[in-house]
Amino acid sequence: MNHTVAADGANPPATIGFFEKYLTIWVALCIVVGIALGAIMPQFFAVVAAAEVAKVNIPVAVLIWLMIIPMLIRIDFAALGEVRSQWRGIGVTLFVNWAVKPFTMALLGIVFLQWLFAPLLPADEIPSYIAGLILLGAAPCTAMVFVWSNLCDGDANFTLSQVALNDAVMLVAFAPIVGLLLGVASITIPWNTLMLSVGLYIVIPLIIAQVLRRSFLAQGGEAALERFLGRIQPVSLLALLSTLVLLFAFQGETILASPLVILLLAVPILIQVYFIAGLAYWMNRQLGVAWNIGAPSCLIGASNFFELAVAAAIALFGLNSGAALATVVGVLVEVPVMLTIVAMVKRSRGWYEAH
Repeated sequence: MNHTVAADGANPPATIGFFEKYLTIWVALCIVVGIALGAIMPQFFAVVAAAEVAKVNIPVAVLIWLMIIPMLIRIDFAALGEVRSQWRGIGVTLFVNWAVKPFTMALLGIVFLQWLFAPLLPADEIPSYIAGLILLGAAPCTAMVFVWSNLCDGDANFTLSQVALNDAVMLVAFAPIVGLLLGVASITIPWNTLMLSVGLYIVIPLIIAQVLRRSFLAQGGEAALERFLGRIQPVSLLALLSTLVLLFAFQGETILASPLVILLLAVPILIQVYFIAGLAYWMNRQLGVAWNIGAPSCLIGASNFFELAVAAAIALFGLNSGAALATVVGVLVEVPVMLTIVAMVKRSRGWYEAH
């Protein structure tokens, strides 16, 4: 493992945790539990859905903050100083994350959901499904990539600086790109709701996370920060799973009426992930980027900040929307798909370095 650390000594986790490793199983259980609870206690979930202020569902907002903030605490903006030393690998990741990925995701959504799979999907939900895929494609990963990078012996400084830069870009690029692509796909959204989502689920959590990060580093250094992250990481996962139970409690009727919908939504997501990973990996090789930078570059390019996508989908389209369901499918496939990409880049190291 590469144990190079960032300027403040932060060292990302080296292995994937038990709960994260089996995330697909937990999501599958959430599907079953959510659908069952939605059928047993419809009035309770109606009350939860009605607990809104300014179109923001308060219970879900709290859960999403508990999901996102622990992940954002790991972001080290001091690592931005490393950007210049790894400009080619970082340039490739920025290119695929912001100039390719959102647009290919929108295209794949239209091709598969609006054309090829249209007869198999509820017609009135197709635009919402496409919107969910767009939100997924426009949100590059900020947390799990630390795990993917370390699993393939990626350069830790590169990973930290790339993720920090992606977060900085996301502050200004997420809303315009999402608004543009939804408009191109003829999906109408209120811009004030989109901007509110950016503020609630990117800006405010990021500020809180960085304040907490600086506080723990000042009090006890890296050890204090890691102890705190270790304590709150299960809270983050439980918040994610609780959010998914709520989503599936509202989506139960749709899923039972069209059980193929999850599989069909997974097809464009899977194609997108493998395409983006392959493109970034090939570009890094062509540019002569070292493998321990090219590997995490393609992994960062391919993975998604699915927590943000879920949050934005709920805020823009509602808990029981097709958009929310589409982003949840992204959660369902994330871990197994990314583990296959980790295996691919490790096995192809000889080919990569023979260039």
